[in-house]
Amino acid sequence: MGAGSAASLAAVVLCLAIAVLAPAVSGDGATLESVPDLVNAMYLNVESFPCVRLLNLSGEIGCSNPGSEKIIAPIVRFRKSSDQLVQKSTVLLPLDQMPDFFQRVSNDSALHQKVAGVLIESNGINSNLKELSPDRKFPQDAFAPYSNRSHDWNPAGSGIMWNMYDFPVFLLSEESTRTLRKVSEENEKADNGYRANVAEFDLVMQTTKAQTHDSASCLKEHSCLPLGGHSVWTSLPPIKNGSTEHQKPIILAIASQDSASFFRDRSLGSDSPISGLIALLTAVDALSHIPDLSNLKKQLVFAVFNGEAWGYLGSRKFLQELDEGADSVNGISGLMIEQVLEIGSVGKAVIEEYPSYYVHAAGNSPASKKILDALQSASTSLGSDNVKVKQATLSNPGVPPSSLMSFVRKNTSTSGVVLEDFDSHFSNKFYHSYLDNPANINSSSIAAAAALVARSLYILASDDAVVDLMTLNTIKVNVSLVKELIGCVLTCNPGLSCGLVKSFISPTNSCPSHYVGVFLDDPSGTQFPSYADDTSRFVWNFLADRTAASAGNKSSCTGKCGDESEVCVGAEVEGGGRCVVSTTRYVPAYSTRVKFEDNAWLVLPANSSDPMGVVDPVWTESYWNTIGLRVYAVQDSTYDWLILLAGLSITAASYCAVYFGRTYILKVAKRD
Repeated sequence: MGAGSAASLAAVVLCLAIAVLAPAVSGDGATLESVPDLVNAMYLNVESFPCVRLLNLSGEIGCSNPGSEKIIAPIVRFRKSSDQLVQKSTVLLPLDQMPDFFQRVSNDSALHQKVAGVLIESNGINSNLKELSPDRKFPQDAFAPYSNRSHDWNPAGSGIMWNMYDFPVFLLSEESTRTLRKVSEENEKADNGYRANVAEFDLVMQTTKAQTHDSASCLKEHSCLPLGGHSVWTSLPPIKNGSTEHQKPIILAIASQDSASFFRDRSLGSDSPISGLIALLTAVDALSHIPDLSNLKKQLVFAVFNGEAWGYLGSRKFLQELDEGADSVNGISGLMIEQVLEIGSVGKAVIEEYPSYYVHAAGNSPASKKILDALQSASTSLGSDNVKVKQATLSNPGVPPSSLMSFVRKNTSTSGVVLEDFDSHFSNKFYHSYLDNPANINSSSIAAAAALVARSLYILASDDAVVDLMTLNTIKVNVSLVKELIGCVLTCNPGLSCGLVKSFISPTNSCPSHYVGVFLDDPSGTQFPSYADDTSRFVWNFLADRTAASAGNKSSCTGKCGDESEVCVGAEVEGGGRCVVSTTRYVPAYSTRVKFEDNAWLVLPANSSDPMGVVDPVWTESYWNTIGLRVYAVQDSTYDWLILLAGLSITAASYCAVYFGRTYILKVAKRD
């Protein structure tokens, strides 16, 4: 072979290699000027929301990579939940197939082993889905204060969020859903071609790495933290600190602030329970404008509980703090609570022309009957607003899943009711689903409930005295406030960056999420928590502001005020806050079965005197380092071998060209 022939062969091989390789690396033709450009061209980071690993005393639920390594698998789109997998794959799943698919996976070990991960498509706020609830048909039935636990409060419930899945699961954003559908279509068209689009999951949980598979062991090995946060209570008007001997009987109005979901950071809970929270805040605002509340025969106290979706953590801890006379409840005691009015799901009461609410009573005590009478009197006083109040069906087994259960289990003679927008079954078809969003509620329904509650509380606090009808009729809710609160705590725009929230706190995120999270604070520093979530801090500041006594110097502050009867409202905002006279307190919200000791959490033995503690699962959440999901293309191994062969051919041809070229040059030099 002559040197010219070898050089020509090398050139031909090189051109062929470039022709083959160019399409694989050229992308869309954009110029790659740096390593980050190359990474961005190769990898598609997907906006998504993970399902994470949670633990309790008996095991695990939720999702995680099965080991300590990332998972990579090709993307296959299921059209229906009965589709099959031929190899280990990432399943792109339509939202409406979610319940059937996960129930099938839980019962089919062969399918479970072939599922590398699951990507759930988002249908957006205008979904045509009629119902989707990953919770059980009787949520938290173990805490019910009655024996009949077969009642389907939540008919749409599938229970899939309470199972354990040894593979990662992510909910895609709407934009990511569109992108991943295109990616899966490319895989289908390739038909075993040289390229395949794969998903790479980084959802490694510390409990998996540490081999701790229940709450007791993971707390001991420091691979998890207990679920929890901060509840808030306040009084109107403020209560003097110190002795409770000469205080009035208490009318306690309560609501919940946390929700749950299959996906950790998509727990909005618009109807259940945030509609009740908004109604309570609006009712407090309405009552704060009424003069001479101190002349009423009973004391109004309001409480917002956190962690209720995970074993009624907030209400149970609140009752424990009352029993122990803790500083967090200074000024009140459990013996002073005469009646409890809970505001549950009230966002879907407007079905026809007027809102209708149902009153679920705990027992048939005269005090509970008084609450029903007060609600009906308040309804009558609203006149043309046509707000209807009905007693729930007597055939119901008892009160629906609610914080009131904690009070009844603690004391069976508790007089209380729950105000709901349903009778025997949840009207919310998206209970504990990310689809329980603002589109699932009606602001008019919440406003009507707030007016009903505000007037009822005034009637109850007046006791048997003749109610001042002129004052009662002046109790009107701010409908604009209801709409503003919906925008603040249930949407991303404006979200927690709204003017109302930012007038009190500096939020850490604009998009709200009402998942309780984990308890990070030292419980001894309850009144000045370092890690209270945005919602708790906003609720605390809002209630402190609305229940503040008109008297007081309102001096500026950045933390603690000089007078014990004062609190600092708006301490986080630029320029500092102001000291006001208000009885507003944080209360820790975590399981009564855990204790913080020597900078570590430990599980306490069950106490027979605490019936709810005996059935408490003691929920914890695993630590993790990072959570990530990205998509990229990989080549078939056959194509890799072709590239290797082309590279070897180029190398051999280059060697030959150099060898024969050198020989040729030496011969020419000798002739000269």
